[in-house]
Amino acid sequence: MKKLVVLFFAMAVLTACNNSNQSGEGAEKKVTITAAGATFPMPFYNMVFKNYTKSTGILLTYGGIGSGGGIRSLKDKIVDFGATDAFLSDEKIKSMPAEIIHIPTCLGAVVIAYNLPDVKGIKLTNDLLEGIFMGKITKWNDEKIKVNNPDINLPDKNITVVHRSDGSGTTYIFSDFMSKVSDVWKTEVGKGKSLKWPCGIGAKGNPGVAGTIKQTPGTIGYIGSEYAFAQKIPVALLQNRAGNYIKPSVESISAAAKTDIPDDTRVMLTNSADPEAYPISGFTWIILYKDQDYDGRSKIRALETVRFLDWLISKDAQDVTKKVHYSPLPEKTVEKAKQILRTVNYGGEGLL
Repeated sequence: MKKLVVLFFAMAVLTACNNSNQSGEGAEKKVTITAAGATFPMPFYNMVFKNYTKSTGILLTYGGIGSGGGIRSLKDKIVDFGATDAFLSDEKIKSMPAEIIHIPTCLGAVVIAYNLPDVKGIKLTNDLLEGIFMGKITKWNDEKIKVNNPDINLPDKNITVVHRSDGSGTTYIFSDFMSKVSDVWKTEVGKGKSLKWPCGIGAKGNPGVAGTIKQTPGTIGYIGSEYAFAQKIPVALLQNRAGNYIKPSVESISAAAKTDIPDDTRVMLTNSADPEAYPISGFTWIILYKDQDYDGRSKIRALETVRFLDWLISKDAQDVTKKVHYSPLPEKTVEKAKQILRTVNYGGEGLL
């Protein structure tokens, strides 16, 4: 993984150098910002990064290598910021070389996607999710699934679970939810970015899981909502805490954030009590060092990094979320994120 990140970073630097050589003396003053991490928000990041580069000339590059890779990349100081769907615990924060901060960037849903030709609208309870992902329910026409879906003609076909093979914030969100609704899951599997899976096959990144499900009848797995919608993969309706079966949508994802958000924004939104909330929803974060004066970084590089992040949580960028099946940050969360961002400094001197 570290070799992959180094290769990504080298390619970004090479691109920046080529741009400088082609554009003349003025281009040498341009800043290139590099980032890596979560694949969950990658469709959103790809779009807004491109928009920002077009409007400012600041080149931004992003490597979708999973949340675990994003955290390691920041720890190794080979990116300007990392991206993760799993906030860092107090213990993990202490293990970093210097103080870091979390900036939430949007809300997204982890959906349960499946491949059963001509079958749509499957409803799954928490018990059914436990049975399927623990490998105890192995047939699509299992009586427990049939009872919950009496109007659907379910095939006599084996269930193949597809899960992430890399360190993943998407896995963390899914397993956080499962640990809240299933004592069996909490005891035997638990939550984390990487898990010891009781069944199934692994695939790399959200694109890998989505592609495997898309190509393989009988499969089921968890992916970021945009990957399912973009590839037109059916997703299950999930039963939330109030007992309602909910589709992932801008509105149902946003409803999950109708709760108290701590000042540092580190909170999991899964299994929301809101009756309209999609139950596997969550924030995704950018992480960066609070003091940007390290490893010979220039002040202008630090300033442009913080300016970009300030724009990323602004209305212009947040309006893009809905175009790629994410939800914008609630206004109160934006206010908290801006307050956090204004603590970023360069050797003690504020940047915003």
